[in-house]
Amino acid sequence: MQNILGKLVPYVLTFVPVFMAVNAFGNIPLYLSMSEGMKASDRSKVINNSILVASIIAILFMFLGNIILKYMNVTVQDFRIAGGIMLLVLSIHLLLPGEDKRGHTNVDVGIFPLGTPLITGPAVLTTVLILRGAYGWLPTAVSIILNMLFMWLVLYKADVFIKILGKGGSRALAKVSDIFLAAIAVMMIRNGLLEIIIAVFFNPAVKK
Repeated sequence: MQNILGKLVPYVLTFVPVFMAVNAFGNIPLYLSMSEGMKASDRSKVINNSILVASIIAILFMFLGNIILKYMNVTVQDFRIAGGIMLLVLSIHLLLPGEDKRGHTNVDVGIFPLGTPLITGPAVLTTVLILRGAYGWLPTAVSIILNMLFMWLVLYKADVFIKILGKGGSRALAKVSDIFLAAIAVMMIRNGLLEIIIAVFFNPAVKK
């Protein structure tokens, strides 16, 4: 029994950090905002696309992340800033008055920004790299898959919120979520810039 529990420990220790980084429940309002007004079939495509893209990016980055970062001279902070800028542009576009910009038949939001950088963003990419080095690729990969399945389930059940809120409530939540999306974008840019500044001024290895 102790041997079995001992073997399960790495999976638990990798699942929890990935769960926190994915932030499944925190993505519900953003998903509702982006899928507001879509048909049920289009919402299903958005969910499937987002989970597929998020899973592929997380697993590929787990194996190839260090190589990519090393040979392209790109850091996680660069990803954070770039993703933040793209999210900021999108959120400003959605918040500006005018015609409905959510594109009721546009399922590409499942790829960007929902799949990445909202589900699999800099936090997830950094976490999987650290966990792979600490616990190995198998527990990390299993944790990624389990968390993505949980994220898939949460998004599919998000329709319950749409029914409860109604059309007017969903639109109000969509606008509030757009503001939060802009705030998340600013936070990503700020954190990326702050981490670069700290690395440059307080890390002797960077100065050389």
